[in-house]
Amino acid sequence: MTSISNASLLGAVATGIPDSQFIFNSTDYFVLALMLGISAAIGVYFGFFAKGEDTTEEYLMGGKRMKTIPIAISLVASQLSAISIMTIPAEMYAYGINWFFNVVCMLFVVPILNYVVIPVFYNNNITNCYEYLEMRFSRKVRVLQTFIFIATLFFMLPIFIFVPSLAFSQVTGYNVHIINIIVCGICVFYTMFGGIKAVVWTDVIQAAIMVISVILVGVLGAHRVGGLSEVLRIAGDGGRLDVNFNFDISTRATFWNIFTSATILWAGNAGLNQSCVQRIVSLPSLSHARRSLVIFGFGFIVIMFFNCFTGIVMYSRFHDCDPIATGQVSKLDKMVPYFVQDTVGHIWGMPGVFISCVFSAALSTLSASINSLSGVVYFDYIKPHIHHTEHKANVIMKIFVFVAGIHCIFGGMVVDKFSSIFQVVYSIVGVSFGANCGVFLLGMLVPKAHTKAALSGVTASIASILTIVVLSWGRNQYDPLSQSTEGCPASILNTTLLSDSILRQASETPLDEKGSSILDLSFNWYVAVGFLITWLVALPLSYVLKEEPNAKRDPKLLSPVIRPFVNYELTPMEEPHEIKLEILEKNFG
Repeated sequence: MTSISNASLLGAVATGIPDSQFIFNSTDYFVLALMLGISAAIGVYFGFFAKGEDTTEEYLMGGKRMKTIPIAISLVASQLSAISIMTIPAEMYAYGINWFFNVVCMLFVVPILNYVVIPVFYNNNITNCYEYLEMRFSRKVRVLQTFIFIATLFFMLPIFIFVPSLAFSQVTGYNVHIINIIVCGICVFYTMFGGIKAVVWTDVIQAAIMVISVILVGVLGAHRVGGLSEVLRIAGDGGRLDVNFNFDISTRATFWNIFTSATILWAGNAGLNQSCVQRIVSLPSLSHARRSLVIFGFGFIVIMFFNCFTGIVMYSRFHDCDPIATGQVSKLDKMVPYFVQDTVGHIWGMPGVFISCVFSAALSTLSASINSLSGVVYFDYIKPHIHHTEHKANVIMKIFVFVAGIHCIFGGMVVDKFSSIFQVVYSIVGVSFGANCGVFLLGMLVPKAHTKAALSGVTASIASILTIVVLSWGRNQYDPLSQSTEGCPASILNTTLLSDSILRQASETPLDEKGSSILDLSFNWYVAVGFLITWLVALPLSYVLKEEPNAKRDPKLLSPVIRPFVNYELTPMEEPHEIKLEILEKNFG
């Protein structure tokens, strides 16, 4: 189980064979500069020339006058980060088709959101998804979940923007941290001044670039190999099309852990995460939101299909001369730029289009995240302690966007030390997303659920998964599917004789035998297990523990799918904390 760790060693030893370098010429620089320039121009337009009212509703939700298709495209763009573009094809290349069920699950996620989740937000006029937790349970549950949301983004934001900076540094030789500063600056600029309108419309431009890039790379790559039938033949012979139905919890990727965790992950990320909910409820009505989510699901499946397909094509191209084994690529995360250069690097402007695609994916995710994060921090942690005015709120949120950009720059220096970005990302979201989705659905689907049960379930889930992640860090390594160097040119094989020798020595080193342990749990199970723990703890406690005397009972806070089966008396609803403050301000100044 040492193949991945050996890759870094091989890359260092195989001197004279560096990671692939693009031929990045003036045309490519122009393409990249054009994309970044358009993004900045949109921020200028909405920040200075098409300004709406100076209100938080305008800044965070575009005055609830956003259009269906732009919101749908924005949702697609923000869900496909640079991490997806760079690491998912590499995952398919090394471990096969199982990750594709992460895409298939969207066929189930969209109906869940449209008929179980989103109606609750519209029926209660909720614009902040964490406001629902206060209305359904108590402010304690809301504060806990917003803290988890902020903590998750604290770790994720630097990763979002560092990945494309790393790719650009690799293909041009420029210092990665200088690139990070420039790109973060552009993103912060248009997000800070343009608000949600700038975020959405830059997402539309960036999504178009992503679609063009992933389709071109996949199609042209397949043509280079010999067509679709040849790609499927080679991938099938190499075991890349085999679906793993193994129930072993330590197996990296199986149908069960990918499909289960992905369904919970995408339902939570697209429908129960403020960065997405904020845009969904910016639409005028529930019917608009449902149409937007259907378009989002279709766009997500199309782009992710070609992204996964690229990984299968990548294997077909290098099935008999693995660049990692030969030392031409130092680690799996760098396989995609190498493949793009090999496949379309000779086409005028294509390296620039690909790098623009990676940056577009990063900017769309980063801008949506810091825009929603500024709103959550202000309304949950700042507004209760100051005299609120709309202008003051907008200024504070813009300052926070700026601070978040600074955090991304310095956080990139830490991300630079990671060996496997894909696994790090899934470990981070695994800690929080299972509990987050679990507590929302608990409130929407279980009428007897109350504050004590919700807090206990979330706390148990977070503590359990965090313990597993911390104690198993560096413990679990996963063998990729078989690779070969039989078809490599003699010049490459001769250059890597020393690398091969080291690889043989490493592979002959006996591994420490370890018995079965919960610490061997695949990181692809973290989200599903976190969700399960939340419900296993909270569900029985909802019936065992006595609910609070002022427990909130309102059928409107339940999902429409469960409401017909519920019959209990209403209790007076306590207003969320910020609404009570607004009433006091109006009455007493």
